[in-house]
Amino acid sequence: MILLDVDCLRKHYGPEAVLNGVTFQVRPGERISLVGPNGSGKTTLLRIISGMDEADAGTCVFHPSVHLGYLEQQPQFEPGRTLWHEAAGALAKLLSLQDESLAVAEAIAECDDSAQRDRLSARYDHVQHELHRHAAYNLDHKIERVLEGLGFRKKTFTQPADSLSGGEQNRLILAKLLLAEPNLLLMDEPSNHLDIEATEWLEDYLLDSSAAMILVSHDRCFLDKVTNATVELFHGTVDSYAGNYTAYCRQKAERLLVQQRTYDKQQIEIAKTKEFIRRNTYGQKHAQAEDRRRKLERIEPVERPRQIECPPMGFPPASRSGDIVLRVNELAKAYERKLFAGLSFEITRGQRWGLLGPNGCGKTTLLQCMIGLIEPDEGNVTLGQGVEIGYFDQHLAELDDRAAAVDAIRPQRREFGLQQRRDLLARFGLGGDTALQTVDSLSGGERCRAALGRLAASDANFLVLDEPTNHLDLWAREALQRALTSFNGTVLFVSHDRYFLNKVADHLLVVEPNLIRVVEGNYTTYQQMGHLRMVSPPSAASEAPPPKQPAPRTAKAETEPSRPRRRFPYRKVADLEEEIFARETGVEELQHRLAQGDTHRDGDLVRQIKTEIAQEQAALEMLYAHWEEATELNW
Repeated sequence: MILLDVDCLRKHYGPEAVLNGVTFQVRPGERISLVGPNGSGKTTLLRIISGMDEADAGTCVFHPSVHLGYLEQQPQFEPGRTLWHEAAGALAKLLSLQDESLAVAEAIAECDDSAQRDRLSARYDHVQHELHRHAAYNLDHKIERVLEGLGFRKKTFTQPADSLSGGEQNRLILAKLLLAEPNLLLMDEPSNHLDIEATEWLEDYLLDSSAAMILVSHDRCFLDKVTNATVELFHGTVDSYAGNYTAYCRQKAERLLVQQRTYDKQQIEIAKTKEFIRRNTYGQKHAQAEDRRRKLERIEPVERPRQIECPPMGFPPASRSGDIVLRVNELAKAYERKLFAGLSFEITRGQRWGLLGPNGCGKTTLLQCMIGLIEPDEGNVTLGQGVEIGYFDQHLAELDDRAAAVDAIRPQRREFGLQQRRDLLARFGLGGDTALQTVDSLSGGERCRAALGRLAASDANFLVLDEPTNHLDLWAREALQRALTSFNGTVLFVSHDRYFLNKVADHLLVVEPNLIRVVEGNYTTYQQMGHLRMVSPPSAASEAPPPKQPAPRTAKAETEPSRPRRRFPYRKVADLEEEIFARETGVEELQHRLAQGDTHRDGDLVRQIKTEIAQEQAALEMLYAHWEEATELNW
């Protein structure tokens, strides 16, 4: 059964075709990630499918059973309605059925006419069936589960919806969509405004849902966990791929290789043919040259490979600082409530620290205390010798909105010529006339790239970034990831992007209620250590002190008299984690292949895949043991 048939959609804005013959289908159980660089038309496509915009040509045909749900990006709420009432509004039909069930039951009890009682009983049975089908007997619990899963605390349930922050209002719209339970979901950046915990809750919720979905997201971990098909939108057309984003990347690379070879081969043949024609048009081989000219006119040109280019990005080599870049000593800050207290740790040269925690826990405040933008209530922060800070503000306030981008990135303390600045912006994906536009006319992604260019122009050796991946597409995030990992200075950044944390950070500062902890490793390390159960805290963050823990790596500790012997050869923890991640991904892909209907028609293939899964899982068991040993002994 086809739930949605999109056929040859076209949409122009001015002379440019945003959509130029988009065709694909959605079937039950498909969870499709719609991917493409910023500005490729993903939101336009979703709005056309939802009926909010009209296409210039083409059709979207829905199966009669489809109940469509679209995640709005600009919510509006009636004044006076609470968060709870707005969420419950998504269940208005079920609440109405509950009321009808009670009314019909009362009517049956009072009815004396047998024929009328039969009609009422039939209606009652139908209503009960619908309530049972939608598990509608405890709707209050259902609403509470979704609201709390998306990060709302119970004390906010009675708060007027129109008084919520913009991020909270977007989360409320997402809650209403999930509660409405459409069987075809269109979701544009559903994990925006969610912290890691809420994003992981949403992933599990969507995996449990039977609805088909089209999802737009720049969160690679989210796409990998939730989706089972990928549609790439680029230059107005689409290509379809089986599997999640990681599977798409692998298949994309394979297709590009074939496309490039085919394209290059044809170009060589065309060049040879043109050269033959040029040399023999007026010679003895004139007839052959004419024949080849006619064949050349009839040739079907192979399209250039659909290569989505990453901006190169990059930061200049950092000047050398002291070994200790930042020392935090007994730091404390409170507003209406205590955010952190007694916080002490050190960052040394060349380290890359990620700062993560739930929304509202004080990550940005802590970051700004560390770099001197906010005065702490207690404690102090000391910068090392020769440290030069470059700061990326998530609100991009460092950029002058009225200035041209090429002027907004000009460093204040040194000469930096116009061509140098244009070259720098081009390195961050802002070339040509875009560099001459005023900052306020740029898109969110372009403003973010300009701010990163300004950071690169500062020649800092200590980069401090607050949510640098906001507004960046998947390809730009990958480019920034490479730029930061190749930077020879020191990095401290806040992010909710787990993949980015995993690839960039070698230390984590994890902010949790009543506690701030240091993890020596990346996000995979954090997960494998049980989130908070096995990581060592540098300090308590509130009145309730945690149990005494081993000192973190940044603290001085006494040397143990003896250490256990190794079972495995020495390997870096990061290398082990990378291999574990790759093998876990491979197992998931094998399991996905095993679940395909076509696979089960081939008994030999089933046995082969099961054998490969068993081999990979055995290798993973050894790697887990190796990782545990390495995390204990590699210091």
